[in-house]
Amino acid sequence: MKAKNSDWYKHGWSLDVKNQSWTEDTENQVNFIIRTLQLKGNERILDLACGYGRHALSFAKRGFWVVGVDITKIYIEDAAQTAKENGLNAQFIQEDIRNLSYKNEFDVVLNLADGAVGYLENDAENLKIFDTISNALKVGGKHFMDICNAEHAELYFPRANWEAGKEALALSQFDWDPASRRMLFGGCDIPYGAPLSKPDIPAGDPTRLYSAKEIAEIFSARSMKVESTFSDYYGTESSSKFLQLLVVSTKI
Repeated sequence: MKAKNSDWYKHGWSLDVKNQSWTEDTENQVNFIIRTLQLKGNERILDLACGYGRHALSFAKRGFWVVGVDITKIYIEDAAQTAKENGLNAQFIQEDIRNLSYKNEFDVVLNLADGAVGYLENDAENLKIFDTISNALKVGGKHFMDICNAEHAELYFPRANWEAGKEALALSQFDWDPASRRMLFGGCDIPYGAPLSKPDIPAGDPTRLYSAKEIAEIFSARSMKVESTFSDYYGTESSSKFLQLLVVSTKI
């Protein structure tokens, strides 16, 4: 699969993502995060690369004070409008998350559905996201990350996948570049009831993946400690058998 340009993460996003099957699990994901982090409801939450705010808005509906940040204008405008219409205590900011200057302000920081981790042009730029996380957290604050597992990619890519959602069938293709440790991901959706034509898998999103060990080392250098890891939002123990990697960390 051909890779997109290195600045791919700045372009091509649309609100069509709302119809993709993986967004249907949002409420279960929020419930799992609240249980796992043992949140009380009064925490200040920063949602990095929040997209159209599906997680941030869910937390706000439950009474949390939330700030969502994303580089994509249409996502921030849509999230802010939803928050306004529902009278929610949520603020949405259009910004590159590398540029944030928060210092010891949040009880919880989230990077969900990748949260832009590994999306940037090179390793040095990707590490700036980890700096943002550590800087924004208060001492004792908690971080929850949902990313793809490099150990799984090394063992099982290339691979194709399909998932049946409520509105469409999602087709995905995963390739792996071991030299750069980047996954190439391409996919398309086939809506139910529409005439079927041959699916076109476009050029792939190049994403730097990390193992649980790498994440622990990166956070250790930033005064953070990994507390637990999982392979799904049901508490399954993390394993190279699974593509998903959930990481819970604390600022020490």
